Amino acid sequence: MINGSDTGFVLMSAALVMLMTSPGLAFFYGGLVRRKNVLSTMMQSFFLLCLLSVQWVLFGYSLAFGPDIGHVIGSLSWIGLKNVSMAPNPDYSATIPHALFAVFQMMFAVITPALITGAFAERMKFASFALFSLLWATLVYDPVCHWVWGSGGWLKTIGVLDFAGGSVVHLSSGVSALVCALMLGRRKGYPNEPLPPHNMTYVLLGASLLWFGWFGFNAGSALAANGLAVSAFIATNTAAAVAALTWMAIEWISAGKPTVLGGATGAVAGLATITPASGYVSVGSAMLIGIMAGMVCYSAVVFVKQKLTYDDSLDAFGVHGIGGMIGMLATGLFAQKVINGAGNNGLFFGNAGLLGAQAVAVGVVVVYSILLTFALLKLIDLVLGLRVNDEEELIGLDHTQHKESAYTLLD
Repeated sequence: MINGSDTGFVLMSAALVMLMTSPGLAFFYGGLVRRKNVLSTMMQSFFLLCLLSVQWVLFGYSLAFGPDIGHVIGSLSWIGLKNVSMAPNPDYSATIPHALFAVFQMMFAVITPALITGAFAERMKFASFALFSLLWATLVYDPVCHWVWGSGGWLKTIGVLDFAGGSVVHLSSGVSALVCALMLGRRKGYPNEPLPPHNMTYVLLGASLLWFGWFGFNAGSALAANGLAVSAFIATNTAAAVAALTWMAIEWISAGKPTVLGGATGAVAGLATITPASGYVSVGSAMLIGIMAGMVCYSAVVFVKQKLTYDDSLDAFGVHGIGGMIGMLATGLFAQKVINGAGNNGLFFGNAGLLGAQAVAVGVVVVYSILLTFALLKLIDLVLGLRVNDEEELIGLDHTQHKESAYTLLD
């Protein structure tokens, strides 16, 4: 039976998740690039809100959540949202309309490929980006989503827990981002020339909007206005705050000053890391996860990337790939059935099997995402070419890809 309170809550949560992509991620990524690329970077997030909204309605939702085929993909029986009615679907929620569940999940499908754009910022052709995003969402996101969340999905069947997208969203996009960064190569001048963010106010605004929207992302995944949603809300906020403080503390100790960029990046790392665990862990565990996120993601962004000199421009892999991986494994350590009766206990609460299942999910999603992303990029490079030429990169993508400028500067 449809519950009005639950329906209203999930409607609001879907809107919050939409806000995460555009304007949240658009401002966050847009502020991190140089001035000549800000409009093109923000456009990628906005464009994906449009593109994936259509893909999801036409066939993406049916592939991800439709009636199971062999535990690996949904059938196309819900194509065009056919048979997705205003009545509840008990496989996913018994108290909200099935169509609302589809809309809520659509916003997850929108933001996931948008996260990848941070890895190839300032150098990928717009047409290649558009084709890659459509194919990646269809061939990577939709199957992984079905495995973990779809009724009958094989990872769900073996007991994998992912409350709001640690593997489905962050891990899949993060490791795909690393493949993109490696295959497109480094930006001109990197790492020898400084390529500083052009607008730190955008970065802080975007991070704050992401944090705000993340309450819809995680608390909304309870799919009901209940105590589980409150628990996920508190865990989300706590982990984000602790991760941001941890990141800034490391900067303060190592470099003498905490930075705005470090605080914003640390918060997003904490949010990404707590996502799969948010509906299964206590506040104390969320604090520990926040510390882990701040320390490990900081190391990935500051030390590992510099050591290996790959150009993950906006740290999509270091924040989302590493954060998603930590969060999935941390769920296997800290999950408690007393927090969420639909879950299971983790290693620290007497069940080593959950950690094993989480590790399987991490390994499978990493390998699948890498292989498919590599194949898609190779194909698109043959057809369209992936990267703008040197002159276009020097001029900037705002002008060369869109014939526009973010700012009108008067003499």
